[in-house]
Amino acid sequence: MRWYLTGVVVSGFGTTAMWLVSGIWVKSLTGSDGLAALTSFALWAPALLGPLLGTLADRVRRRPLLIALDLAMAAVLPLLLWVTSADRVWLLFAVLVLYGAQGAVHDAAEQALLATGSAKERLGSVNGWRMTANESVKLIAPLAAAGLFARYGGGPVALLDAASFALAAGAFAAMRIGEERQAPAARERGAWRRETAEGVRLLAASPVLRPLVATGAFTMLLAGVNGAVVYAVVDGLGRPPAYAGVLYAVQGAGSVLAGLTAGPLLRRMPERLFAAAALALFAAAAGLRALPFDAAALAASAGIGLGLPWVLVAAMTAVQREAPAEAVGRIAATANTVLFVPNAVALALGAALVTAVDVRLLLPALTLAGLAWAGVTATGPRPRARTAAGTP
Repeated sequence: MRWYLTGVVVSGFGTTAMWLVSGIWVKSLTGSDGLAALTSFALWAPALLGPLLGTLADRVRRRPLLIALDLAMAAVLPLLLWVTSADRVWLLFAVLVLYGAQGAVHDAAEQALLATGSAKERLGSVNGWRMTANESVKLIAPLAAAGLFARYGGGPVALLDAASFALAAGAFAAMRIGEERQAPAARERGAWRRETAEGVRLLAASPVLRPLVATGAFTMLLAGVNGAVVYAVVDGLGRPPAYAGVLYAVQGAGSVLAGLTAGPLLRRMPERLFAAAALALFAAAAGLRALPFDAAALAASAGIGLGLPWVLVAAMTAVQREAPAEAVGRIAATANTVLFVPNAVALALGAALVTAVDVRLLLPALTLAGLAWAGVTATGPRPRARTAAGTP
């Protein structure tokens, strides 16, 4: 586990740095805000193919796949040294799309490896530590990346990211974990589409996973709207736009704490009740942001930082615990697509709503919607027994 978390931290640092710098890089070369915004879309778009890409994680051994994926990105990223003018920006976008596709497969393989290599009762803690590792680097990497870009440009950031992938590959190679030589799904040839559809069916048919993933997706929908109104909240406080960085930092600190506490809480609460309580906390905190006081805004950011990751950890842990071993990759990738697509949609929706609806009305409405869904999640019918996804 130490080697695994080392790989997560190292690669997460490089990924966060590249995510931030890609938009700045495009803006500095082209002067276009629209093209700069498209860098985030290029990174995110391959997640739409998550169920298809995740099938790869069920066809081969997961640890060698993680190593190969990281080494591949370490080899590709130095190509970005060639991006020195506006007419070469296309190469950056091409690499970002590959980056997003690699991330979708990598995440599915990670979750499948954890599901088969960790004790079931430890999965909540492991996912919490993983969340903490990812959120911790987000507190440091943006400043380091921005400073490096300002001094030397985008090329050195790309090389830093390539080095982080190479180090992560080394960390994953040092892991000692038993795996089947070949996942059962990989023995059948020419059945990729059927296997992908099977992963979607197993998730949809599971009475345990379906409500948890749906709750996570709805939470991410609300989170997208909440994220889109952050500058309206800052305006309501009478603060300059840069104050949003303070709110994000407090939210990040809350997310680190969420990762550390998720495991112990999941050992004491059913995943469905835990997800409902986390959604209720997130919704209440979002509504608190409507108050024009610094203390309320800071407390709300901390509450959002706690509640949002807890919902995701609950959903991920349930997938790893309930999915059949031979289908964890497909189901995890499908769940990730269902979870995160609503966030991207809601960012656009929130941008439109914030121009038409006063934030003092929009945020309380978000709170009511979140609390209502949390109530349904907490009081909904329980499955008769904890079984593998799709098993009666």
